[in-house]
Amino acid sequence: MDGKIHSLETFGLVDGPGVRYVIFLQGCNMRCEYCHNPETWDFDSQKMIISAQDMFNKAYRYKNYWTKKGQPNGGITVSGGEPLLQIDFVSELFAIAKSKGVNTTLDTSGSIFTKSEPFFSKFNELMKNTDLVMLDLKQTDPAKHKELTGRDNANILEMARYLSSIGKHMWIRRVLVPGLTDDEDELANLKKFIDSLDTVDKVEILPYHTLGLFKWQNLGIDYPLDGVPVPTAEQVEKAEKILGIR
Repeated sequence: MDGKIHSLETFGLVDGPGVRYVIFLQGCNMRCEYCHNPETWDFDSQKMIISAQDMFNKAYRYKNYWTKKGQPNGGITVSGGEPLLQIDFVSELFAIAKSKGVNTTLDTSGSIFTKSEPFFSKFNELMKNTDLVMLDLKQTDPAKHKELTGRDNANILEMARYLSSIGKHMWIRRVLVPGLTDDEDELANLKKFIDSLDTVDKVEILPYHTLGLFKWQNLGIDYPLDGVPVPTAEQVEKAEKILGIR
């Protein structure tokens, strides 16, 4: 099974536990207003096409980084774009990784999750070899989520509940954009939803930044958040307190 790859990071420190080899896949079905990688949207604009075995071999060269004092401390993370759009590739890659004892993390927005077939069976097969799911919950309110991303969020929340029901470990992430995703009531609703799940090990606030603005400009796409400031330390701290991080 071949995968369409956008880019690779050999020494990731924020994409799962320990040191990660991060594989960013091409293709995304969301159009988030704050996206810092809009060049990943187009499924056919990949920079590399590679088999799952060859991709693992490429990553496994860095296995010495994945231990600390003789103990496991890292592994492989597959991100995007939206990695579930290439679920067959990710499933094969993770099966190979687990056969070698490598920790696997899936970084997803859950935007194509469904319990309909054939996706649901493929998803369950993928979960057999997935140690951790990092799930980006952009909004809990469906109307606001659609305005922000272009898509509804009912299936994403369903995915979070399902992962909890099967005992799958999760990290929940929220990008904090002033005036867009930092409403206190919304954050309180997010906290309530997270508290309803049984397998959330970590909750993270990711402060909005404008480092991807030039990419929108290079692609000739109007940037919808032009002029929106990055959050202050105080705004980040307030959000973290509401979510119980601090």
